[in-house]
Order: sequence, then structure tokens, then C-alpha cells
Amino acid sequence: MSRRVVLVDYDPQWPLEYAAERQRLLAAIGPWLVAIEHIGSTSVPGLAAKPIIDIMAAVAQLSHATSCIEPLRALGYEYLPEVERFIPERRYFRKLHGEEHTHHLHMVEYNSPFWQRHLLFRDYLRAHPATAQEYARLKRALAVRFPNDVAAYTDAKTAFIRGIEAQAAHWSAQGRPAPVDDA
Repeated sequence: MSRRVVLVDYDPQWPLEYAAERQRLLAAIGPWLVAIEHIGSTSVPGLAAKPIIDIMAAVAQLSHATSCIEPLRALGYEYLPEVERFIPERRYFRKLHGEEHTHHLHMVEYNSPFWQRHLLFRDYLRAHPATAQEYARLKRALAVRFPNDVAAYTDAKTAFIRGIEAQAAHWSAQGRPAPVDDA
């Protein structure tokens, strides 16, 4: 059964929720981490999002993620190894409050393509608010179209996301210049 798609307006509490969770993660698994970042739509000011804090934690080697499973379980995270068949370079954990997802933790190797792509996507949307709002409009339309199917909602965003990633790669290659006119 697929989950319901719930989008909400940007909440300025999200960075604070991330910061608090970051501290808990550092206390529990800090020795294995190289870096930790807030990613996903909740990390982009003004962007509508599913109210789930996405966190990307980098380890030197993906095998180190195994040592983190039990400490993360103690924090309320569930490890989902079955998703590795789709994204083998990531270890995925989720935290629930009742039936609702509150946090997704993506553990990857530092500076891996996954790491770089997600940070660049976030940074591009932060630097280009008009693109972020275009993305928000698409997300809202897709949430109406697929209200009870998160997988279909996610799949329908893919082409748009790939387009933003291409723009972001070009932007990065130019040294991440400020937008000329993003209004």
C-alpha cells in the first residue's frame, strides 16, 4: 500500500528540527561520520514540501554504515536494506512518529556522486528561488494528481529534477555565479 502525499508550505522550524536531529546523530554515530547535511525540500527556504526532514550523512566508506545500524535504532531509526536494490550506493534509514515519516537518513560515501548531486541540487534551488517556486508548483500539481501514491508522485517529478540537475551542473561549472535574473 502506498502512502498519502501530503505537501505543506515551508516551515521555518525545519532547519531547527534538522539542527536538533543533527546533534542527536552526531552524539550517536559521530565517530563514523565525515559530514552531515540537510537536504531535500525542507532544506530550501520557501519551498513547499512533504514535512519530512531529509538528512544526508557521509561516511568514509559505505561499509561503516553497518556500525551505525544499532545506534540509529536506539534513536528510533529503522534501517531499510531492501531499498539498496534501487540505490546500492546509499544506506537508507527512516524515523517514524506513529505511521508518519518524520526523518529520512541517507548514508553515503563522502564526495560520492550521490553526495555531490544532492548538495548541488539543494544549493541551486537555494540560489534560484524562481526555479524553486516552479518546482513547488509542479509538486503541488502532482500531489493533486497522485494524492494516495507517493511512488507515482516521486516518479512524475523525475524529468523535472533531471532538468534542474543539468542546470545546476552548468551553474557549478561556471563557478556558481549569482543568478542574472531569477525573478
